[in-house]
Amino acid sequence: MTETASRAAPADGTDGFLASLAVYLRPRVLIVILLGFSSGLPLALSGATLTIWMAEAKVNLATIGLFALVGVPYNFKFVWAPLVDALDVPILSRLLGRRRGWLVFTQLLLVVAILWLGLQDPISAPWQVALGAFLVACASATQDIVVDAFRVESLETREQAAGMAGYVAAYRVGMLASGAGVILLVAWFEAIGVARADVWAWGYAAAAAMVGVGLLASLFAREPGEGETRGEPVPREANVARRIWDTAIGAFSDMLLRRDAIAILLFVVFFKFCDAFAGVLTGAFVIDIGFDKAAYAGIVKGVGFAAALLGGFAGGLIARALPLGRALWIAGILQMASNLVFSWQAWVGVDLAALTLTIVVENFTGAIGTVIFVAYISALCGARAHTATQYALLTALAAVGRTFLASGAGFIAQSTGWVWFFALTAFAALPGLALLAFLQARGHFRALARV
Repeated sequence: MTETASRAAPADGTDGFLASLAVYLRPRVLIVILLGFSSGLPLALSGATLTIWMAEAKVNLATIGLFALVGVPYNFKFVWAPLVDALDVPILSRLLGRRRGWLVFTQLLLVVAILWLGLQDPISAPWQVALGAFLVACASATQDIVVDAFRVESLETREQAAGMAGYVAAYRVGMLASGAGVILLVAWFEAIGVARADVWAWGYAAAAAMVGVGLLASLFAREPGEGETRGEPVPREANVARRIWDTAIGAFSDMLLRRDAIAILLFVVFFKFCDAFAGVLTGAFVIDIGFDKAAYAGIVKGVGFAAALLGGFAGGLIARALPLGRALWIAGILQMASNLVFSWQAWVGVDLAALTLTIVVENFTGAIGTVIFVAYISALCGARAHTATQYALLTALAAVGRTFLASGAGFIAQSTGWVWFFALTAFAALPGLALLAFLQARGHFRALARV
């Protein structure tokens, strides 16, 4: 497992550690962190928080279940990502630049969509609620496309992991604010005497105001330079339809024509597969072996949340301190080992201390793996003209393990029992590690470091 380091190690380990921490204070990294909050904020408003609102309004469960479909835009955002790469937003892009113009545009759309959704009535106007939630999801997914492109283009290669660690932490805080935060705020409005029919409108208005965090970050940010670090300027074909077509085709061809393209794409699919394979059943596992929902939720929301935040920042430090290939080895082995902790939990049975340790290990190592892996796929998006489209495509490809390959996990668990099931999920890391070894031997990561 040898790799030529693309970065010179500092003579003093303490200085290197402090330098790794200092990267989080760089203005462009701080901007990405604030944009992470803005990206995480809308998710619960069209999901978990909306479900609580509808349940409280006594909407029937079948209808509530169907509302899961409003999240479809998140799965297919790569379809319209070429529009974000190819087109400017009238006026805003001229005043702020292409990426910042799109950021401000999507955030303004979010504010309007969130306010409109909060004014609807789930009982008398369920279709308007569905439309409002769908518009929030569309604006949110489009904002994700732009933020990902902005992050990849703005940050240097050595800043990508730190930027993503901060982004993930802020994303989780944004989800918490629009989930538990809005629900608690609604309860407080009720407690101080606000009419019950109005409390959710005020709660969603507060969430719309919180979009201002990302809006201010977009206004204070610097537009990524047209020639800096991330490839050539975007070609400005006069014909709009041709420009969109060229962007979409260029994104695919740039990815597929590079050396070892098939191995790279398979690695994107399989690297996080062991996590997805185990993760699809972890909740069911905890309940099945005898824990109640309150114990599981309390540990996951409390200790697990803190462990995930710490793991994200640890992943950023690892990726900055080590060459990318070596960092991926650490992440892959940690992910593999963490699944074996669930086998141990299945053997121990109902023990809150053991469950706490299991959840801490899962969240900490999973966050390390996520940050380092996202730093890798960010490095793959080398051409400025295709950043948004390529990143959306790669993240969709990475989701294949979670959505399709892991779909048979329940059948395997029924046949093997929990102890052996989680042992098998650990072995599911081997294809990704084998591809990692192959790509490293081919000099893939050295080539990325030179981009």
